[in-house]
Amino acid sequence: MSRLVLASTSVYRRELLARLGLPFEQARPPVDETPAPGEAPAALAARLARAKAVALASADAWVIGSDQVAALDGVPLGKPGELAVAQAQLSAMSGRRVQFNTAVCLAGPEGQLLEAMDLTEVHFRSLQEAEITRYLQAEPALDCAGSFKCEGLGVGLFEAIDNRDPTALVGLPLIATARLLRQAGFQVP
Repeated sequence: MSRLVLASTSVYRRELLARLGLPFEQARPPVDETPAPGEAPAALAARLARAKAVALASADAWVIGSDQVAALDGVPLGKPGELAVAQAQLSAMSGRRVQFNTAVCLAGPEGQLLEAMDLTEVHFRSLQEAEITRYLQAEPALDCAGSFKCEGLGVGLFEAIDNRDPTALVGLPLIATARLLRQAGFQVP
């Protein structure tokens, strides 16, 4: 069987992929993640997942690329990077519905591409500024699209989450990933 490579240095994606019990390597793909002008969030997520997988493709490996783009009213929200941006993002999402497009691409040794997309919709509670500040003090999710960690304290910010795959919101849709790996010949439980 071919090697398996995760084209990401994300600790979140590494932990998710490890759940499938397959040995894999992890590497950073050299991909510019700048959105193209007017690029829709789902198209951006799909393009970046594909670019990451293809960037590390080799003759002896299957490479998993994944990307997630959060969108409020169709406008992409990036990773905040700093507290002021996280505060502003959470304030803007208060009482609203935010879409998270999570794409995965599996690039094979002979140029094969297997792709999937998951859409998750998060319904935020109406949040007071003091609640947002307390949350960010307790769990500054500055490296997460949408400025929260749903697997942590961030779940308290929501009214509901609508999705097909609960792992997609963390950054790698395992149901789709397992399906693609089986299609590629991996034995996934």
